[in-house]
Amino acid sequence: MTISKAASKPLMILLRAFRRLWVRVALMALLAVMASVLAALLEDVIPLAIKDRVKPDAVLPVLTILASSMLAVSTFSLNVMVSAHNAAASQATPRVHRILLANTTTHTALATFIGAFVYALTSIILFKAQLHGPGASVTILGVTVAVVVLVILAMLRWIDHLSELGSMENSLRVTEDAARGSLMQSRAAPALGARVLTDETVMPQKAEPIRAPCSGYLQFLDLRKLNGILEKENATVYFHIVPGDPILVDRAVAHAAGLTAEQREQVQACLTISDTRSFEQDRTFGLLVLSEIAARALSPGVNDPGTALDVINRQERLLWDWARTPPEDAPPAYDRIFVRPVAAAELIENAYGSIARDGAGTIEVVERLLKALETLSQGPDMALAKAARDMAGHARSHAAEALPLASQRERHIASPTDKTP
Repeated sequence: MTISKAASKPLMILLRAFRRLWVRVALMALLAVMASVLAALLEDVIPLAIKDRVKPDAVLPVLTILASSMLAVSTFSLNVMVSAHNAAASQATPRVHRILLANTTTHTALATFIGAFVYALTSIILFKAQLHGPGASVTILGVTVAVVVLVILAMLRWIDHLSELGSMENSLRVTEDAARGSLMQSRAAPALGARVLTDETVMPQKAEPIRAPCSGYLQFLDLRKLNGILEKENATVYFHIVPGDPILVDRAVAHAAGLTAEQREQVQACLTISDTRSFEQDRTFGLLVLSEIAARALSPGVNDPGTALDVINRQERLLWDWARTPPEDAPPAYDRIFVRPVAAAELIENAYGSIARDGAGTIEVVERLLKALETLSQGPDMALAKAARDMAGHARSHAAEALPLASQRERHIASPTDKTP
């Protein structure tokens, strides 16, 4: 679900639209209508001998069965999808619902079923209205056979997909995949392809603020379009926020030097702001969603430490891979834009902060969490290693207050250096 750092806002909108269920269904329905219309155009090229063998009476019963069955299958599949998504949202976290809605397997299956229904219904209407000539039956029969094959393949794939749809394991897997894309992008390009904004970066004294046009979460920065605006004016812009940060209307989100008031409005148009966070450029959102799943599993009403252990393992893999991925050596693609990189402490906090608090009274969670943090503290990234050691200290502090047995506290609360004879 990630978009390249070089992507533009129009491409982001296009990809988001293509991941919406109704768009793919509408495309399949349009293809179905075009197939029915194409049959009339190909009527004159069909040999007469074949026309005499295939009559409309031979095709209409098949189309009727296809239309009635696909309507039932589509309705049933939609009900199953809604129920599975609601179950996943209630068991895991409401944020996982948006990830499941973008699943291409579900979209393709439902689009095939509804597209087959639209095709059969359109063909029946054209036959009954006598808009199809006698020779169109041959083309319609051939297309119908192809549609039936596609429906069978979609059903087989849908049945296999239903076996895991809505399960906790599937929710964790798709969330981890979504988190991995944006997280690895932040490692390869810490500033999304722009120049890194640090405490040592000096802004021009004449830099003027660029204010947020509305309130919400920053979802996407159209760096390509923004860099084009800046190059024309020989200007620079310094962003104080990154995708995922909450912003308020009329608050300064950046400072720019060398832009007019009209051009600053053009910079504002490069910001995608919504009331929810997304995965395209949000570097920590995936880790936060995983930690929410673990926090719910550790709640007294659920009491499922096994899911929390699974989340710890997945986050350990993600952060270990992040630490082992070298940043790109290439010069920044957008040298007139400065963006703050993600901090290692922010990654560790989003991944393990709530687990350290909510799982402090469960010994198996404490043990696994401390082991994961110890592994990360020995990783190749020094900043991440320090953040892991700091989080381990917080986890021990929480556990010292929550573990019920003194023997457990004595065994696991002492730091590794304290245990060294």
